[in-house]
Amino acid sequence: MGRKGFRLFPRGGWPALKVEKSVRRMLPRSLLGRSLLIVLFPLLITQGIALELYYGNFLKVVSRRLTGSVTAEIVLSLNALERLKNPADKEWFVAQAREQLQLIEIWRPGEKLSRVGSTHVLGPMDDDLVHALREAIDYPFFIKWRHFHHAVRIYIQLPDGVLEIDTPRKRLDMGQIWLFVAWTVGSTFLLFIIAGLFMRNQVRAIRQLAQAAEQFGMGRDIGPIRPAGAQEVRKAAVAFNRMQDRITRFVAQRTGVLAGVSHDLRTPLTRLRLSLAMMPREGSICAKAMTEDIDEMIGDIAEMEHMIDSYLSFARGEGSESVQQVEMLPFLEDVVAAARRASVHIRALVVEPGLRAHMRPDAMRRALGNLFDNARRHDASVVLSARRVGGGVSILVDDDGPGIPPDRRAQVLRAFESGQDGGTGLGLTIARDIIRAHGGDMALEQAPEGGLRVRLYLPN
Repeated sequence: MGRKGFRLFPRGGWPALKVEKSVRRMLPRSLLGRSLLIVLFPLLITQGIALELYYGNFLKVVSRRLTGSVTAEIVLSLNALERLKNPADKEWFVAQAREQLQLIEIWRPGEKLSRVGSTHVLGPMDDDLVHALREAIDYPFFIKWRHFHHAVRIYIQLPDGVLEIDTPRKRLDMGQIWLFVAWTVGSTFLLFIIAGLFMRNQVRAIRQLAQAAEQFGMGRDIGPIRPAGAQEVRKAAVAFNRMQDRITRFVAQRTGVLAGVSHDLRTPLTRLRLSLAMMPREGSICAKAMTEDIDEMIGDIAEMEHMIDSYLSFARGEGSESVQQVEMLPFLEDVVAAARRASVHIRALVVEPGLRAHMRPDAMRRALGNLFDNARRHDASVVLSARRVGGGVSILVDDDGPGIPPDRRAQVLRAFESGQDGGTGLGLTIARDIIRAHGGDMALEQAPEGGLRVRLYLPN
């Protein structure tokens, strides 16, 4: 195999990618959540290091000193009790140990220990005391920590009985560790909450900017937003307000210019139509031929006016119409009635009850009118339906015409691409631009009856 060899997984291959995806799934997706994790992890690491330094060094040193002192006094008591033979002397020593050493000793002759070792508590003092007693005495012993609140009971098995020793818990227990742990945890959560409040304000400003950009992209006039948050976020908000103002002024100027162009183009066409209408059609040898020519010229003028309207509609977009919340059933009923008056065969209208959508009504009428006009030119009947999908509204326009092949659907959505002679190629393009200006989208599919299905989606 040479120097290359065989590698089961390539470097940086799918195992590492799988681990990375698992970590990403566990991490929060929002900016606020990730920012809080960036704050929380260093806090936890810092407090953990501080706790380990205190717990692992200072607390252990103090605990060993305390347990060593108590162990030395217990060894002293054992040596004295073994040396003193007189019961009165033993009682005197036990009384002195209680007063001077704070050790309460009880001698139980003839008893045996049932267990040895120690019950465990939080902290190093239990292990330190066990270790110190094992090094200092040769007798079995048992330490009970949890049975008494203010004392620790030590049982020592002597040859002729058991010696019970109660020592104050404060001489062995470092009560400050609870205060330190509480301070560590409390300060961590306090700093985390403060950081969360500050980060939430920053994220709120970013979220407000993103929402304003989304609303403006869907053509909804929300006015300028108030700059808030950090300096960079404020600069972004100010830049967005300026951009919004420039785009609004540009659209208004372009609409005004196009309105003037529309007037200038229609004026000579109107004069031509009037001149043709006033031409004499009778009393001439060629009256019949002239009448046919005049009718054809009038038809050409009407077609030119229709083409000019299509071009201007494509260039003008939606104008200054505002977005409204529209109830879909009466709106689509009006659209269908207007289409039937224009000789469009609408077979059925199906609308989900209570359906509402945010739209520009006149622009949507123009978009649906273009779709109906395409079906009429192909002598196709239309089924119109609307229903709620996710967070928006889906409108389906199905016809039983020849349809559009899948390889040409993207082409016919481009401007000036027409599927038949004499068309402007702007009907579908204008409809798609209107839908996208609402923040939605338009797709061409195959209808259940084999014709064309136009799927419109409007977000709420």
